[in-house]
Amino acid sequence: MGAFHAYDIRGIYDVDFDRHTAYKVGYFLPELLSTDKVLVGRDCRVSSPEVHEYLLKGITDAGADVYDIGLSTTPMVYFGTANYGFKASVQITASHNPREYNGMKVSRENALPVGLDSGLGQIQEWIESGRPTPPAPVKGKVVEMDIHKDYLDFLMKFKGDYSCLNIAFDLSNGMAALYAREIFGDEPTYIFEDLDGTFPNHEANPLIPKNVEPLQELVREVGADVGVIYDGDADRVMFVDDEGRFISPDLMIAVLGHYFVEERGLKGIVLQDIRSSKAVGEYLAPMGCQMETWKVGRAFAAKKLRELDGVWGGELAGHYYFRDFFYSDSGLLASMLILRVVAAMKMRGVSLSMLINRIARYKNSGEINFRIEDKKGAMDAVRDYFTSLETPTATMDFDGYRVEFPDWWFNIRPSNTEPYLRFICEATSDSLLEEKVELTKRLLIEKFDAKV
Repeated sequence: MGAFHAYDIRGIYDVDFDRHTAYKVGYFLPELLSTDKVLVGRDCRVSSPEVHEYLLKGITDAGADVYDIGLSTTPMVYFGTANYGFKASVQITASHNPREYNGMKVSRENALPVGLDSGLGQIQEWIESGRPTPPAPVKGKVVEMDIHKDYLDFLMKFKGDYSCLNIAFDLSNGMAALYAREIFGDEPTYIFEDLDGTFPNHEANPLIPKNVEPLQELVREVGADVGVIYDGDADRVMFVDDEGRFISPDLMIAVLGHYFVEERGLKGIVLQDIRSSKAVGEYLAPMGCQMETWKVGRAFAAKKLRELDGVWGGELAGHYYFRDFFYSDSGLLASMLILRVVAAMKMRGVSLSMLINRIARYKNSGEINFRIEDKKGAMDAVRDYFTSLETPTATMDFDGYRVEFPDWWFNIRPSNTEPYLRFICEATSDSLLEEKVELTKRLLIEKFDAKV
């Protein structure tokens, strides 16, 4: 059962999980979430129809009804779950992973995520123990449900006037293509907008630099004010500025302050993940925002934003969460709001690159992956080494460690799915950043035989 992870079920299809796993997930889900109705959507991957077929068989054999919305973005499933009062939903997707992957994102009432420690672990245990799956005396039914217009109507409430902008979009051959032209019209320049689960142009993961290169070239070619790229299931979005530079997604948490605070007057709690730049909080604090830092991943962030009743939040991976959207994440909604800010700034004579230069005050290493077996020992060693040299100004220990010093900070955290430690570091100068990264590499390679 290598497909069960902290946030979802995901892996190489027919290797890490198969149709039989999909059937059993469907069968056990109604009991897990105490419901007789399950909302189901799917992405365009080649294996999604088979996963869909067996998931639906499992749900209906358990005696529950399926409300099938067909091809959908993942946030569309979140919307359907919360808006229509479903207690359970599944989006069949592997998000940004390569074409041979697939998976399932499970949500409960109010579109709250179901993670390994909040239900997926129980399903995994039932499957691994060989728990029987006898068909119910009365099978459930499958109801086709079209929520496209309702979700579009919801999104359009947040649409701004983008007429002053030259926008370039890369839809990654993924699910954002269901809505992009309906929202943004035909004026922008679009690439890779055909739904194609083989992802023929590039993997649908904007965090890999080479996947963003076609958009960067397009931005320069057409002189765009901004480039926008979505991942495969459209729950994440990332941006390229007018100079063709990729923007670190955490900085867009700060950009959103201009919409929520300046435009709407909403001051309150803003959530960031433990890897976020210090620049985000330093930019938003003068606006009257209170920053809260929490664990990486939707399974943690969506729940935490709801608990805090935060206004919005975001992650380094390009997820953005909104109180206005059931405390959930939506790549399309995030892009609509950020483009409102970009348009307003342009009218003031401020380009996106100028705005980002105002926010980004630190030098950042980006995430560095160390392949290592003794993850806990290595994390402790890095923390202990640096805290022995200077006194930290802040320490967090809820998702690996984040340790802050006057002129720099680092976060070191274990991957949930791979034998990696992920290290990120930020400093006030290039020389200080280079020094700290090299010290960390030397320590992990010499003491733990780490592979970078």
